[in-house]
Amino acid sequence: MNKMINFTIDGVQVQAQKGETILTVARKNGIYIPTMCYISKTTPCASCRMCVVEAKGVDGFVLSCNTPPTEGVEIITNNDELQNERVNIMKLYDVNHPLECGVCDKSGECDLQNKTLEFNVERQNFSARDQLRPLKKWGLIDYEPSLCIMCEKCVHVCNEVIGDDAIEVQFGGYKSTIIPKGSDVLDCTFCGECIAVCPVGALTSSGFKYRANAWELGRVPATCAHCSAGCPLEYETRHSSINGANEIFRVKNNFEFTSLCGAGRFGFDFENRENSDEAAFNRTIEALKNAKAIRFSSMITNEEAHILGLLKEKLGIKLFNEDARVFGEFMRAYSSVSGKLHHSGSLDAIKQSDAVIVIGSRIATDNPGVRYALTTASKHNGAKIVYAHPMEDALMQNVTTQMMKYEVGTEEGVMALLAHEILKDADLDDSERAFFNDLDFGYICAETNIGEEELSFMSKSFARAKKRTLVIGNDLMAHERAANIAKLAALIEKYSDFSLVVVPREVNTLGVSLINTLDHDENIPGVVGYNAKGEFVISSLEGADLAIPALNQQEGTVVSIDNRVLPTNVALQFNGYTLNDIARAFGIDKDETIKYTQELSKETGFKGIAFDNLENFLSPMGEDNRGYLLDEVACEANGELEELDDLPEFNGTIIYHCDPVLQFNNYTLKAEQLPKDNFLHGSAQFSVAARISDGDLVEISFGGDKIQRKFKLDSELKGTVALNPTFDISVDAGRYRFEKSKIVRVM
Repeated sequence: MNKMINFTIDGVQVQAQKGETILTVARKNGIYIPTMCYISKTTPCASCRMCVVEAKGVDGFVLSCNTPPTEGVEIITNNDELQNERVNIMKLYDVNHPLECGVCDKSGECDLQNKTLEFNVERQNFSARDQLRPLKKWGLIDYEPSLCIMCEKCVHVCNEVIGDDAIEVQFGGYKSTIIPKGSDVLDCTFCGECIAVCPVGALTSSGFKYRANAWELGRVPATCAHCSAGCPLEYETRHSSINGANEIFRVKNNFEFTSLCGAGRFGFDFENRENSDEAAFNRTIEALKNAKAIRFSSMITNEEAHILGLLKEKLGIKLFNEDARVFGEFMRAYSSVSGKLHHSGSLDAIKQSDAVIVIGSRIATDNPGVRYALTTASKHNGAKIVYAHPMEDALMQNVTTQMMKYEVGTEEGVMALLAHEILKDADLDDSERAFFNDLDFGYICAETNIGEEELSFMSKSFARAKKRTLVIGNDLMAHERAANIAKLAALIEKYSDFSLVVVPREVNTLGVSLINTLDHDENIPGVVGYNAKGEFVISSLEGADLAIPALNQQEGTVVSIDNRVLPTNVALQFNGYTLNDIARAFGIDKDETIKYTQELSKETGFKGIAFDNLENFLSPMGEDNRGYLLDEVACEANGELEELDDLPEFNGTIIYHCDPVLQFNNYTLKAEQLPKDNFLHGSAQFSVAARISDGDLVEISFGGDKIQRKFKLDSELKGTVALNPTFDISVDAGRYRFEKSKIVRVM
């Protein structure tokens, strides 16, 4: 147990743990120390000096943001000398800072503005020669150098949290500025986190600029609707004109502790503007009366999923959702070995890790929240990160310490090798040890392309690690040997110190898998689609037979990757029918959808808490007080490992269903600000194998589907696997993401 450090701040007795600074201890105890450049989720920038304090017996001022306390030290946070120091710092910050508060987007929430008023800087006694600093337009982001105070927050968060490392300081004294790193243009994933952390109006959203003042906007707390990370955000809304409807003007996050990807920040305009249509509603009721099944996506709330389950029982029909079904089957196989329903890990566990294995996911685009957690672990803990996948990923190069490149389709063999290496000294039972003893390692290593030296190197790099995490992606859940892979993952979690994080594909894949009893999807007549394809379609997207609200127009809950039930709220009103209206037409009668929140199954870990009683905030120190964690549920551990199947071979041209940065689905496709890169991306080697060239229009045949795309030669890719986006097409979410394909040039 770490010894606590006892000291005083302004006469108050406080304690610090190892690694804490004077500033963090002060904040924990509600003692105010002003800062300008400090941000909780990065290492201290230490550029503003606003946080200086006095330490008794120490000459000069001490930076509280990066100074740990010593036993018995007496800290003073405010006196005349400190006040004078901070006033002078503010005067330096205000030198020639343009007085544009009347039109600046940051006015009303500007740290410089607030601190200038706090320290009563009413006049400027000196100035410096102004510089020509042209506005920089970087796509979704504008940079105004004349407003920049060089706090360096943007640089730190880009490098230490996001992992893009796309900007840097160009030092030059008073001429210093922020510039793209190693490029004339900004080359990044456009998460917009630099905008969020900027304390002034230097970095702004080009789509929001000059559209509204901060104090005019209403704030709606919600949960991001684009992936399973469950990131907290606020929709900022206002009427679009004097008599106009409300509109989402921008999205913000609590940047001190949380981050958003670009889709979460800029892809907010996916609402459904359709109005009530009684005739369409009546046709919907008739369609459901004659339906054999409802097919639905996981882009729905828990409450909607519960209503669909009630409709299944009422109408005696089937429910199809391949995304949630394969996830649920994977987790049931996991439970048969682990003896519990839910995986043990979380995003926070990844952040705190010093050793991580990621397998079966192009994680940077599949789930940016996981990527940011991995970056934090790498930059702050020096974590060793093994990235196991058939394809290298340039976005992960800054944090990956070992690339374990395996052959497509051999995930079961790779998991067996990892489990054997991790558990070689574990106290397994006889049948489990027999499974590993019977493995043909020569065959597995040859077919997977993973050698013993790679596994040995991994073990050596992990030797001193104290917090280890295994991250499992969707490639494994949709694999034909998913059940055995899940059991191997459970075995690693059960007999080692690895925590396990299983990454759901869509925003509420996990919730749906816990709520609904799902049938295997069949190509049968009489299927009604709910945010999915069907003969009759109920959807929040265009072209539906009945329009319903999108996720930014609903109250309800979803379940995140952390096994946390998270509330979301209505940002924009929907003037039409909801699933609850349909249910009421069949005698399933509650006046509001959220009345079902407290009825969610306790057998799968829900707590029966009413929606209006769910908390939805982060504490001043960043603790997540949104919703609640699912209760752990014990399961019968009667599963046994199966003998490994023959490992498949994928020859010829292969496509990998993987969306580009900032795109996830048809809802991000709808967002105006997000780029729509729907090219087939492939390497020069793929180009030769497929006999196509950069810019060619090609027809891609996979499974029973045919689509046309333009081919784009990508210098960052290698091998004969090409990336095929799915955000603009409908692809079965339950199928293995690597597919053999036939590709021909369209004449």
